[in-house]
Amino acid sequence: MPVPQWLDLSAVFVGAIAGVLVSKQHKLDLVGFIGMCLICALGGGLLRDAIMQAGSVYALESRWPIPLCVITAVVGFFFPSVAEQFPRLYEWVDMISVALFVIAGTDKAILHNLYLSGIILMGTITGVGGGMLRDVFLGEVPQVFRKSNFYALCAIMGAIAYYVCKCVIGLDQTVSSATTVAVVVLLRQASLHFDITTPADVDLTPKVVETGRRVAEDVKAHACEAIKKK
Repeated sequence: MPVPQWLDLSAVFVGAIAGVLVSKQHKLDLVGFIGMCLICALGGGLLRDAIMQAGSVYALESRWPIPLCVITAVVGFFFPSVAEQFPRLYEWVDMISVALFVIAGTDKAILHNLYLSGIILMGTITGVGGGMLRDVFLGEVPQVFRKSNFYALCAIMGAIAYYVCKCVIGLDQTVSSATTVAVVVLLRQASLHFDITTPADVDLTPKVVETGRRVAEDVKAHACEAIKKK
């Protein structure tokens, strides 16, 4: 059973709000607001559907997603000061939108009987794909590829949580969805609160070489001792 339409539209609406907030930060014009809302709200789903090539393209099969994005963009463009009353709004909108898109992407992959690796990949791409396209269109390195507080990892864990809840434990859709949102939000909040970031610029070569040298020296020493005893 696919996720209900209201959940899909909730994900689109929250993603569109994220697009409004990003557009305001970058001082885009009305066209920019509309484009950014479409990218943030529908980009992950478009990437997923293009990769899966199964079923229909959600953004085109339903009459509501595109008008909802456009309306949200227009309202956000003409009434931007409303968001200023909530300084942490973008942080929460971004987290919740990732969680809702992860649910939609993972669920569609499950319905089309993909392997577990494909299910997790499609859930992750749907969750972070809109953000990736957003950064590309704004001329930035996608956040998912940069050192940051858990972002892609939250989407991956959310996809796993949804699969386990729905396919392994057999929970209903509401509980599975709520659990997924909780996992994504709690992981993201924990990484922000404790300033835990994904590693970057890692080079283990010196440590591996040094460990190998020490092991070789120990082996050589033991061999010498064994020869002397003989």
